[in-house]
Parts: sequence; C-alpha cells; structure tokens
Amino acid sequence: MKCPGPIVKVSDYLSDKPIGTRIHVEATEDAFYSDIQIWCERTGNRLDAISFTDGVIRADITRQNAAPTAAASERHDKTFVVFSGDLDKTIAAFIMANGAAAMGRKVTIFFTFWGLNILRRPKKVRVKKAFIEKMFGKMMPRGTKKLGLSRMNMGGKGAKMIRKIMKKKGVSSLEELMQSAIDHGVRLVACQMSMDIMGIHKEELIDGVELGGVSTFLGSGEQSDMSLFI
Repeated sequence: MKCPGPIVKVSDYLSDKPIGTRIHVEATEDAFYSDIQIWCERTGNRLDAISFTDGVIRADITRQNAAPTAAASERHDKTFVVFSGDLDKTIAAFIMANGAAAMGRKVTIFFTFWGLNILRRPKKVRVKKAFIEKMFGKMMPRGTKKLGLSRMNMGGKGAKMIRKIMKKKGVSSLEELMQSAIDHGVRLVACQMSMDIMGIHKEELIDGVELGGVSTFLGSGEQSDMSLFI
C-alpha cells in the first residue's frame, strides 16, 4: 500500500476507537517513517515507538484526543485549484487531498477550465447544446479514463503504462483516490464560469460536485494555510 494509503488506514481505524486505544502498525513504504510521526504530532495522538528494520516500519500509536481525524484545524484548511486536465497532475492533487483529509483538515478542490474534464461522467449524457458546445465536448476527454499524461503520453500509451505500474506497485487508481476523497469529506467544486465557456452542463458531472465561482474559491482560500494551483 502506497502513500497516502497507510496514513488514511490509520486515521480511519482510529476514528471510532475510544481514547487510550493502542495500535501496532507495520508498513513497507519508506515515506511512512516520516509520515506517521508528523501525523501523530499534528493530530494530537501519541507515537509510543517506531523502528525501521529489514525494510519494514513498525509503529505503536495511542489515541489521545477525542477526534484523531479532526484535530484543531483552525487556519489549517487546504485549497487546491486544479486547472490541468493531465492524469499525473490529477493523481498528485488527489494524493495530497486524501493525505490532508486523513490529518483532519478541511479540503476544497476547485476545478476550472481543463480540470473540469476530470469531473465529467465517462458515458455521454444527453443534454441540449449549442454547436460550439458540441465541438468542445468532442475535443475534450470525457472523465478520468481518457486523461493523458503531461509528459510522454504517446497517444495514450503512456497513460495506460502509468496506470499499469500504479496497480503493480499498490498505488490506488485515480478513480479510487477520488472516491476516497469524497468519502472523507473533500469538497469538489466546479467553476461555473469555466463550465459555461467550455459548454459543460451540470448533468454531465459526476455525483457529489458543487458549482461555485471565484468567491467560493476565495472564501475557502482565506480559511486555508495553503493554496495550490495545479
């Protein structure tokens, strides 16, 4: 299981356990050694022991606060603007979003322009469109399975290769990362203005997406200690 999987699993497991619950965790991803220490520090839980031997990180953790996935998060919200419609950049955005959610942070992802294609349903939806809107729709990828890579796409072969490697290495697929984000309360917002320009209708978007504008983004950004433009 690769990042952010181990941290999300720890967070989910402790979310409904009583204070004082002690767990032992083993992971084989090197980054977990640093991640679990920061997670405990930022969520108010206690790291009793940690070791790294023979490629395995072993950690003992005791739940100490009333809500391990909702530690004091004032001014620690996260806001991402996803402008790109590239597969690799989108994967990175959702990995960070899931990691932030596992630390109890409120996360908003604001999709604009090419990023809107990520939210499109994979199957065509019958909606009445103007000629130019139909042309836009035909030229743009419909949903996550049609996204290309920002580098070495090679007519779609690169995207298929990266998905195959991710599966082999135990990295969650983009579709799994998106569902995990939704399940953990990550807010997905589609830019209404960009939708109008690109001829994308609300009916074409996946479930769980809000419509918003610049004020929605700024409101989220002003309550965040980090905003990323991807």
